[in-house]
Amino acid sequence: MAAYDPGNVFARILRGELPCHKIYEDEHTIAIMDIMPRADGHALVLPKTAARNILDVSPDVLAHVAKTTQKVAKAAMTIFKADGITIQQFNEDAGGQVVFHLHMHVIPRVAGEKMRPHTGEMAQNGLLQTQAELYRKALA
Repeated sequence: MAAYDPGNVFARILRGELPCHKIYEDEHTIAIMDIMPRADGHALVLPKTAARNILDVSPDVLAHVAKTTQKVAKAAMTIFKADGITIQQFNEDAGGQVVFHLHMHVIPRVAGEKMRPHTGEMAQNGLLQTQAELYRKALA
């Protein structure tokens, strides 16, 4: 497995070098809107520590990520009137990982609606701002 790259996009967001739509933050984790959402309310949960993926993260850090993921998922169910939640986490190229900083996808799902394809297109900034504000209010 390759070493952690401190130049990855999520590391840069954590250092404040790139903008994000933050929805939650605590001592160990941050949750942000996915800028290429597969469904309305698609959020990401990241540890603040450098971890390439689930294969190299400490169990304690992973536990903090899991707790925040659950918190965001519960909020998403209410905010987006979801019928369910898809949680995704990918590891290494062969596992579908694209950004090599551990992150959990929290995707609200509505019965009968398919997830949008991953096209690489970014969502409108205003939409992400609105959804982030809904999360911040629910998670306050």
